[in-house]
Amino acid sequence: MNKLSITSRHLSLCSANFRRLKKILADFENSQYKFLIDDSDVTATFKILDKQSHTLLVDASQFTANKIMDFKFRLQIFLDAKLAEVVSFQNEQPVPFFVTKPKSQSLDEKYQQNQMLTEWLEFIFLKGRVETNILP
Repeated sequence: MNKLSITSRHLSLCSANFRRLKKILADFENSQYKFLIDDSDVTATFKILDKQSHTLLVDASQFTANKIMDFKFRLQIFLDAKLAEVVSFQNEQPVPFFVTKPKSQSLDEKYQQNQMLTEWLEFIFLKGRVETNILP
């Protein structure tokens, strides 16, 4: 696959994730959001760590009674470009493009992390509900 189509596919994914996050997080008005997933023990939380005029830094986490299913994303949201990108997963950052990839990371690690974010956000859309004590 050529470099242009990989970049285009990645940007499309980041753009779609921005739209999902903007809808789930109500235009980023609050500093924290919490969703309960159906009648399970799964909780999804979003915390805005840093808010600038053009960017947001967000911690997005899933917690369960079974700790093995917990995970954490760190997201960079670009408000002007309308893109949301995973900058770390489980506090691990993807290896920069100019460094030789270690054998422990796949060549499309960054794309896979953003794809996982897409699937998780879709799961929240389908099964999530806002925790009642957060509503006004």
